[in-house]
Amino acid sequence: MSSYVAHLLGAESLHLEYPTRVIFDSVTIGLDEGDRVGIVGRNGDGKSTLMRLLAGRIQPDDGRVTVRRGVEIGMLDQADELDDSIVVSESIVGDKQEYEWASDARIRDVIEGLLGGIPWEAKLGELSGGQRRRVALAKLLVGDWDVVFLDEPTNHLDVEGIAWLAEHLKRRWPAGQGGLLVVTHDRWFLDEVCNTTWEVHDRIIEPFEGGYAAYILQRVERDRMSSVTEAKRQNLMKKELAWLRRGAPARTAKPKFRIDAANELIANEPPVRDKISLQSMAMQRLGKDVVDLLEVGVSYGEKQVLRDVEWRIAPGERTGILGVNGAGKSTLLGLVAGSVQPTTGRVKRGKTVKISILDQQLNDLTAIAHEPVRVVIGRQKSSYVAGGKEVTPGQLLERLGFDSAQLSTPIKDLSGGQKRRLQLLLILLDEPNVLILDEPTNDLDTDMLAAMEDLLDSFPGTLLVVSHDRYLLERVTDQQYAVLGGHFRHLPGGVDEYLKVRQSTDAAGSAATKAAGSAAPAKPAGLSGAELRNAQKELASVGRRLEKSGEKIAAVHAKMASHDQDDYVGLGELSKELTELDGQAAELETRWLELTDLLEG
Repeated sequence: MSSYVAHLLGAESLHLEYPTRVIFDSVTIGLDEGDRVGIVGRNGDGKSTLMRLLAGRIQPDDGRVTVRRGVEIGMLDQADELDDSIVVSESIVGDKQEYEWASDARIRDVIEGLLGGIPWEAKLGELSGGQRRRVALAKLLVGDWDVVFLDEPTNHLDVEGIAWLAEHLKRRWPAGQGGLLVVTHDRWFLDEVCNTTWEVHDRIIEPFEGGYAAYILQRVERDRMSSVTEAKRQNLMKKELAWLRRGAPARTAKPKFRIDAANELIANEPPVRDKISLQSMAMQRLGKDVVDLLEVGVSYGEKQVLRDVEWRIAPGERTGILGVNGAGKSTLLGLVAGSVQPTTGRVKRGKTVKISILDQQLNDLTAIAHEPVRVVIGRQKSSYVAGGKEVTPGQLLERLGFDSAQLSTPIKDLSGGQKRRLQLLLILLDEPNVLILDEPTNDLDTDMLAAMEDLLDSFPGTLLVVSHDRYLLERVTDQQYAVLGGHFRHLPGGVDEYLKVRQSTDAAGSAATKAAGSAAPAKPAGLSGAELRNAQKELASVGRRLEKSGEKIAAVHAKMASHDQDDYVGLGELSKELTELDGQAAELETRWLELTDLLEG
């Protein structure tokens, strides 16, 4: 006998159309207790509209939405509905006294998770757009809702904030209770939180079991059985699936991801990038010298942003950079690009280096805003080599989702996502050999992110990426570093290691704050004078060994890049050496963290 699942809300035969097109046609869908639903689909196909319909914010032309009696729905919209004149505390806890709200674990958790660095008594009108967004999210999450609707909740959150939000939502209701509906392009978040995926396309909503990885598997299976599906689109999703299976096994450990079916579908799918041939091409285009930051420090007045940074960037290197807002990531990229000069140390630049930057602004499109896409593209070379194959600019445009009608559209009339894709394409067509991406995922849906990553897989140069999108970072880069306390640190354990480091730093900071007002202890509790000196000595020693380890790893990377690419035995030996060095570095990092915790405790 099957167990009863309580229905929370549903839509029956929904029809909605605007003057120019039909958005939904005869859509029937439901949300039950325990459902955690991620909504995906192309921009403009109706994801946010669906959420607003189900929340009762807009009415359908036909059909109806029903909500079970007593069910309370809380929604984070993309529109900013905050009152500028009130202060942060009033927005979050109203007129409750501190002793009232401070005893509520949920309120404390939300404040700690989202409002760090935002003054509690600041007026909302004085906050930045990102801070206002975090206040709006916090205001929603302190409430007691049966169903929560979130429209792009990860916008303006960093990697830590996104990890906190995922954990909060997983713990928010007991298993099998409550309902969540989320529209987001953050694929890591979808996989971490959701147990169901709704794809909005062609006026319908198609439900899939599981999070993003399981959805991709089922979509590849669906497309394989459909004779009308374009082969190109199917191949791109198969490539995505291959990475999900091979590159991020933790994502596919959930029972709904059918491993055997996935393995069968990707049996003949090559790795997403041919690292050896890409490094070889990068060497030909760049030589051995790219950009070296040698004991570099940067200060603005009395504030030191970066200190003692040693980074020898290798040809073909693909590095992701993490750090909280204001840590110095943009300053670091400015040093590489030449727009920032070091206060101490020096920057050495290779003679053939040609750097391009895809940043959060779209300034480089301003001068050509009134020109149609086809005119701008027509000025480029007639063909390029991508992934070992010759392609035309038109074919690259098609890969990035532009159809023939959009070729006649003036650039100023393109959507934010289309402008972002065109900006990336024009940069790639300019053939730089060092590409810097600074938060490149804005305004892109999940399909377009996959298409962009596919294009970057064939980029034969050095790629440096700053992004809060964890999935993109892990997908397009081979190693991650962090800017922490002004220092530049390698993260052998990737994003997970970064989150652990930040957690231990925050814990130490919190302990220090609690101790403020009393005399600070001269040494960590529990350590004798001799133990303290030994721990400090070992920490300095481990730090030096870590630095040397990083230099050895960089040297092996350089050897691999300059090695005879047909000598598979020699390359295999170098690869083995690299694995051993990475393992040693990971052990040193762990010991460094242990000692730091000990000394800060």
